[in-house]
Amino acid sequence: MHPQPLFEIFGKGVYLYGVFIGIGLLACIWVLYYYTKKKGVPTYVQDFVFVSAIVGIALGFLAAKVFQAFYDYLATGEFDFYNAGITVMGGLVGGAIAFVITYFVGGKLIFKGKKKNIHLKHFNDIVLIAPICICIAHGFGRLGCLMGGCCHGTYLGQDYTFGGVWMRGTVKIGELSVKRWGYYIPTQLYEALFLFALFGVLSLLYFKRSNILMHIYLIAYGVWRIFIEFFRADYRGGAEGSFFAPSQWMSIAFIVGGIALFAIYKVFKLPYRLPEKPNDEKTKTKK
Repeated sequence: MHPQPLFEIFGKGVYLYGVFIGIGLLACIWVLYYYTKKKGVPTYVQDFVFVSAIVGIALGFLAAKVFQAFYDYLATGEFDFYNAGITVMGGLVGGAIAFVITYFVGGKLIFKGKKKNIHLKHFNDIVLIAPICICIAHGFGRLGCLMGGCCHGTYLGQDYTFGGVWMRGTVKIGELSVKRWGYYIPTQLYEALFLFALFGVLSLLYFKRSNILMHIYLIAYGVWRIFIEFFRADYRGGAEGSFFAPSQWMSIAFIVGGIALFAIYKVFKLPYRLPEKPNDEKTKTKK
């Protein structure tokens, strides 16, 4: 919708794509701070979580490029990391792994004495908040994609078609991929709306002490992503002729992971809902 730079700083353009990604990261950090504060997580653990999150975000972007370069390799036979784009699913997986490693290894080294293993005590609090943070950041990121014209849906033509949005996308003409303005299915907008709705649902469940937010996120987003990918028309990598796009295969893994978590909770009789804290009981009595 707006692929042109808004303005320039030191000769470099500032784009709405990057602006929305920045807003998403700031929203993610605010949610992480506010929700952990409401959960009673100590300030020093919050600070450590922020550092772990920064490491996870940085390495997540790196993983997103590696995954896309690999998808391109499957299609072209050439692994070009420098010119590769990014894929959100790869970034989520890579960022999550980086965060967990940093959290456990770093926490082991940092928290000693009376604070020994304090990070382990609050790990479940962080796991519950993680999908909420991901949804808000991802939602704004998809709005950035809408502005930039990437990750778009099927090209509908030059004349207005119901449900279409005017943007510059990529159309394949024969063997060539050409940038063209026109009406496209705004899959980015639909996904942003879905993610904001999921953010709201998960937040509501969080404050109702639900203990299965990650389960719900993995299954809900996995199902949605498989569905919306069928309307995508931009280049996403992967082997030519494959029925599923790479992100759809990863979405299947998300769904399997969510179902596995439900199975683990069932086998080990873990609670689907966290018990009320003593303070909550006192508050109810006063009311």
